[in-house]
Amino acid sequence: MYVLYEDSGNFKAEKIFSESDSTLQVESASGKRSKIKKANVLFSFDQPEPAGLLEQAGELAASLEIDFLWECAPQEELDACEFAQEYFGHPPNAVEKAALIFALNSAPAYFHRRGKGRYRPAPPDILQAALAAIEKKRLQAEQQQQWTDQMVAGQLPEPIAEVAKSLLTRPDKNTLQWKAFEAACEQTGSSPEQLLLRLGAWPHPLALHRHRFLAQNFPKGTGFPDVELPAPDWELPFADVEAYSVDDASTIEVDDALSVQPISDEVVRIGVHIAAPGLAITRGGPLDDIARSRMSTVYVPGEKIPMLPQSLIQRFSLDAGAPRPALSLYVQANMNTGEILESETRVEMLQVRENLRLNTLEPLVTEEALDDPQAELPYGHWLRPLWRMAKALGAQRDAVRGKTENNNRVEYSFQLEGQPDDPDSIVHIVPRRRNAPLDRVVAEYMILANNVWGGLLAQHGVPGIYRSQQAGRVRMSTQALPHEAIGVPQYIWSTSPLRRYVDLINQGQILAAAQHGVSARLVAPFKPKEADLFAIIGAFDSQYALWNDYQNDMERYWCLRWLQQHDVKRVQGQVLRDDLVRLEGVPLVTRVAGMPEFERGHSVELEISGFDELALELQCRYLGTAAS
Repeated sequence: MYVLYEDSGNFKAEKIFSESDSTLQVESASGKRSKIKKANVLFSFDQPEPAGLLEQAGELAASLEIDFLWECAPQEELDACEFAQEYFGHPPNAVEKAALIFALNSAPAYFHRRGKGRYRPAPPDILQAALAAIEKKRLQAEQQQQWTDQMVAGQLPEPIAEVAKSLLTRPDKNTLQWKAFEAACEQTGSSPEQLLLRLGAWPHPLALHRHRFLAQNFPKGTGFPDVELPAPDWELPFADVEAYSVDDASTIEVDDALSVQPISDEVVRIGVHIAAPGLAITRGGPLDDIARSRMSTVYVPGEKIPMLPQSLIQRFSLDAGAPRPALSLYVQANMNTGEILESETRVEMLQVRENLRLNTLEPLVTEEALDDPQAELPYGHWLRPLWRMAKALGAQRDAVRGKTENNNRVEYSFQLEGQPDDPDSIVHIVPRRRNAPLDRVVAEYMILANNVWGGLLAQHGVPGIYRSQQAGRVRMSTQALPHEAIGVPQYIWSTSPLRRYVDLINQGQILAAAQHGVSARLVAPFKPKEADLFAIIGAFDSQYALWNDYQNDMERYWCLRWLQQHDVKRVQGQVLRDDLVRLEGVPLVTRVAGMPEFERGHSVELEISGFDELALELQCRYLGTAAS
């Protein structure tokens, strides 16, 4: 004897092996035995064999017309086996009973299940609505397949083109467009980016890279909401100093300037002057919200996305010839030893004499000219004392570090002739050595200010955001810990408040310390142990890393464009490790498959075979050891 029963929504027919009051033990054709509940059995039969029953019943069920079954069925709940007798006009055999059960079960729009082997025909209005939904779904499936077929064939359907911008960032995965697009990616073996480029949804990889970043991070655009700047209500003393700033040609936010006043042959009074937007930006205000949402200015070749509105930058940037509020650190120091004899922090009005530019000044400012008082040197009266003290400060830090700072790497700046969104813009990659004298001068005094001001906050119990390095690990925290790589007892970021939110936060704390002294911790924007400072650290680390990743990607893209524009076929480089090579003359690191194993620094010659501007990869092969 055999039984037809339900198991997890499936129909099975098997031989009865044994039975009890409420259960059966059945045996499949393969000999596997299972225990089932009698409540799940639809009916028992003695012929045909289970496999034959399922096969014959399936064929017969497929031939039954569901519409006709629905018309024949009574409009109340029915038992499938009883209805089989009425439908077939005679006592049904096992195959006919099973076929009718299979047919009713396969059409849930026509027959609503009400229990084991029992169904109720759908009311006419509900049936029509269900059939309309089924037809709609069928038409949608056809439309989806049509779009997929078009994309696989290299055509871009208009409905896909309309949502192309969202397919890479925030796709609605419930739409037909996304489902068709996803299926096309699977069938072509392409990534979404590759398929969209192939279909012409984007004119070139540069447009795709830019859109993906901007859509994810600036969905409302890179502009700023209308914010009214607070009226300047500060009365500050005027700084009677001769101050200059030194920046590259593209700088629009002049954060810092330097002044120097000789006291004697060995002692000087040096001023480090920092733009003071913290006077106008209050915690939790609209300008603070804007800066906190961006965390930093975004720098990419040919353009920048500023952290602060241009109107505020213009009011506080230390542009030459216009008085601007500044947070100034004055140190009286011995130029021979680097010893700081005394220091003072002041909030004052400063008028920078001139904004000097690296590209014009740097070729004239050499170590030889700085060290020779008789040599011709522009701004020598200002530069030579700064240089002498900078060397002493550097030597002092080297003594703490236990080694001389090795900062001879070459850095590159990118200049575009044309728009940053046009891949045909001519790119110039300009190398410059990191430890050029002007770099060393500016860097040394920024380190000095960040060190001294970090100590000032700690001295007054005012919290700040510090950068420390211990045991090789660099991290940000609210504790004044040593920075071993720099060689200072504490270090904060505070000298770029127009460009970095952490600097802006620290400036507000320093302003409180400078203006209120021992009571600063009571009036500072952030009080000790405030959880919000830790939230800012976490958000800044995350977003700053994101901005840096995008900058690196765009610089890598323009390196690939530079190689193509100069029709470079062969290039030399130095091995970093394994198959990783840093190219010469262009800041690009690439992998070279199949390259022999070499020591770090080994010079190799490569042949360029292709460029992948989407993946930002250079395809090249190893030719041999480069000639010295």
